[in-house]
Amino acid sequence: MPGRLITLEGIDNSGKTTHAKRLSNYLKKKGYQVLSVRDPGGTEISEKIRKILLDKQNSLAASSELFLYLAARQQLVSEIISPALKKNKFVICDRYCDSTLAYQGYGRGLNISLVDNILKSFFPVPDLTILIDLPVLKAQKRFGSNRPDRLEKEKFAFHQKVRQGYLEIAKKNRQRVRLVEGTGNPAKTWEQVRKIVDNFISRS
Repeated sequence: MPGRLITLEGIDNSGKTTHAKRLSNYLKKKGYQVLSVRDPGGTEISEKIRKILLDKQNSLAASSELFLYLAARQQLVSEIISPALKKNKFVICDRYCDSTLAYQGYGRGLNISLVDNILKSFFPVPDLTILIDLPVLKAQKRFGSNRPDRLEKEKFAFHQKVRQGYLEIAKKNRQRVRLVEGTGNPAKTWEQVRKIVDNFISRS
């Protein structure tokens, strides 16, 4: 089977990171070669950029934020994702291009068409995207004792825009994006994710 790029998306605290790990372990147990990465991150340069982006002491212009995410992702794709796909591996990515469109496009108010064109010009399109959706209020209640980072501490209205952006992305990309209900028991959410991936593999 050729390499496949599967991305998991959603607002902060949607559970995407947890299910990205579960998916990676699940596919490994089935005998596939799997590489799990996070965006931004995954390379030395990308991790340094990640720290800048998430440091709540930093105040960034929306366009600066966009370019930093793009730079971090380009390093990740060039150094890690593209070589892995060429080796016919499954790449499971916790966040990817749809995050940029949702957060910097819909959330920050940057030109959505421009951002979308940049993403399509520079980065490989995922073979499958799983969007874990839940209301912002429920997501924010999951913080617990964790201290929110620079993006997480944004106002409620910002995260509402991001969520609506994700739903618009899913609506416009029905062949690629699969919507998963994230409000229930994590085991039920995982079962939805697993079935989607099993079906995807069977059709590949």
